[in-house]
Amino acid sequence: MIYSHEVENMCTVAKGPKNGPAPIPVEGKWVKAYDVKDISGLTHGVGWCAPQQGACKLTLNVKDGIIEEALVETVGCSGMTHSAAMASELLPGKTILEALNTDLVCDAINVAMRELFLQIAYGRTQTAFSEGGLPIGAGLEDLGKGLRSQVGTMYGTKAKGTRYLEMAEGYVTQMGLDENDEVIGYKFVHLGKMMEFVAKGKSANEAMEDATSQYGRFDDAVKFIDPRHE
Repeated sequence: MIYSHEVENMCTVAKGPKNGPAPIPVEGKWVKAYDVKDISGLTHGVGWCAPQQGACKLTLNVKDGIIEEALVETVGCSGMTHSAAMASELLPGKTILEALNTDLVCDAINVAMRELFLQIAYGRTQTAFSEGGLPIGAGLEDLGKGLRSQVGTMYGTKAKGTRYLEMAEGYVTQMGLDENDEVIGYKFVHLGKMMEFVAKGKSANEAMEDATSQYGRFDDAVKFIDPRHE
């Protein structure tokens, strides 16, 4: 290590007590983090790309500084899905510091990684006060049945009003309106369940019928519309 001439000529002043870093909550324990391996926790973060065209929700399960599990969910940009596929392969096995400095191609995923790093490094994880944290596989619990992201897609105009396209429950096929043309319910297909039924041998039509349900006062509607074509 090279010191400047000014520093070399300085006298030494003794350092006081070494208190170390402030303790942070790590899976039910108070930990003074000196190294990456001192960090554990499961948490989520959201990132966005430079033109704010798309967003990413990233879930990481970290044990002893190593990412053991990653869930990457993207919305708004078709190219992000390919970057997410790469990120799901790259992130597990890396330390959180390695992951922070890994180019995940998509700005939204990179920003989500940055936001997660800050949460994890400061002990602001979802499992900060959960003894032992959560097992590997807990990230999948964020998904609905059929392991599909819970997505809400709504569209509205001043001239024609609202259209429900997709709810957390599934793909909306019909909206039910009352006598005032106000929404009082909707019918939907749970695509995750439908594909599971198909995989088990049911025909597509039968699977779709079995995965169809409704919400609200749909049966009381006086008018039914297809939100995509009416």
